[in-house]
Amino acid sequence: MATFDYDTEVRFSSAAPGYWSSLDVSPAQWADYRWQLKNRVQSLERIEEHLELSAEERSGVLLTGTKLASAVTPHYFNLIEADNPDCPVRRQIIPRVEETFEDPREMTDPCGEDSHMPVPGLVHRYPDRVLFLVTDRCASYCRYCTRSRVVSGAGEQQLETQWEAAFEYLENTPKVRDVLLSGGDPLLLSDARLERILSRLRSIKHIQFVRIGSRIPVFLPQRITSDLCDILKKYHPLFISIHCNHPRELTSEVREGLERLADAGIPLGNQSVLLKGVNDSVEVQRALVHKLLLCRVKPYYLYQCDLIKGSAHLRTSIKAGLEIIEGLRGHTTGYAIPQFVIDAPGGGGKIPLNPDYVVRSDERNTLLRNYEGKEFLYPEAQELEWSMM
Repeated sequence: MATFDYDTEVRFSSAAPGYWSSLDVSPAQWADYRWQLKNRVQSLERIEEHLELSAEERSGVLLTGTKLASAVTPHYFNLIEADNPDCPVRRQIIPRVEETFEDPREMTDPCGEDSHMPVPGLVHRYPDRVLFLVTDRCASYCRYCTRSRVVSGAGEQQLETQWEAAFEYLENTPKVRDVLLSGGDPLLLSDARLERILSRLRSIKHIQFVRIGSRIPVFLPQRITSDLCDILKKYHPLFISIHCNHPRELTSEVREGLERLADAGIPLGNQSVLLKGVNDSVEVQRALVHKLLLCRVKPYYLYQCDLIKGSAHLRTSIKAGLEIIEGLRGHTTGYAIPQFVIDAPGGGGKIPLNPDYVVRSDERNTLLRNYEGKEFLYPEAQELEWSMM
C-alpha cells in the first residue's frame, strides 16, 4: 500500500484532463457537466482503456448489472491512481467480485427505510423530519451504497415516489419541520425540476428547514453552476450535506464549487463513511477534515458502514472509528471533529458513539481523562444550604 503523505494530500490540484488528455477534450467540454455525464465510464471496455483490472475487479464489473450499476464521471475517474491497486478512490468506485459475497447478517434495507414510508418515496422515521427520495440516479455509484436496492435501476427494487401523495402528507403533518432531499442525488435533477420541488416545500408553512444530501459537488463539481446557486439561495434556510471520504477527492474544481455554494449562503456539512483501505486511519481522516475546513465545509458525521449486502470487504470495526475520533480530539480544532455514528440496523436511527472519557462517576465526583490520558476530578453539583447573616 502506498505511503500516505499529509502535506501532499492537503494540497488542491486539478482533476483535468488526466486520462482524457489524448482525446482532444476542450476546456469548455470538460467544464460542462452535461459532457461529463454523457462521457461517464460505464462499461468494462471503457474502464480497461485506462486501468489494468485485477481478476476481482474484472469479475465485479461483469456482475454490476445484478446489484448496482457501474458509472464514473471523467472528473472522478481521473483521481484513480492507475499504478496503485489499493488506491482509495479506486476502492470506492470500481466494482469487485466481493460484492457478491454476502454476510448473513447483511441486509437489503439496513436502515429500515421501507418500513417507515407513509407514502412511497417519503421516509418518516424521526418525529419532526422526513427523508424525501426524489430520484434513483447518481452521477457515479459508490460500491457501498446503502440504497443499492433502488439506486441505479439495477437493484432488487424500483424507486416509486408518489409526488402528490408525498406533498399532501407533508401539508397534513404539521409536526414535520425539516425535509431532507436525497435519493439518488437531488442535484442531478434539472434546475427547473429542483426549483419546483423547493418551491412546493417552501409553500408549506410548518416546514422550517430544507436539506439536500448530495455527492454531486465531489463527483461532478461542474454541476455547481452560478445558475444553480442562484436558485438554491432563494429557498433559505437551506443546508447541503456533501459526501467526501478521502482528501484526494477535494480537487481545485471541487473547492471552487463548494465556495460557490458557501458564497450563496448555504451552510455545508460533510458526511463520510468509514471504509477499510480508504479512510480508516487517523492520518487520512486528519487530512480530510482539515481540507474540508479549507473548503468551508464542516465535518458533520463519520458513519460506520451500513450492513448493506456485499459490503463486508469495506467495513471496519467500530473500535477503528472510536480510535480515529480519539486521535483527532485534542490534536485539531473541535470544528474539524465529526460525530461518529451508527445507523442502527433495522431502522433504529443514528446512534452517536464516542470514546470513553469518563473514568468513573458517583454522586459526588466524576473522574475524567483528557486527550493526553491525564485525569481530572470534576465535583458534581450539590444541594447547598445558604443562610443570610
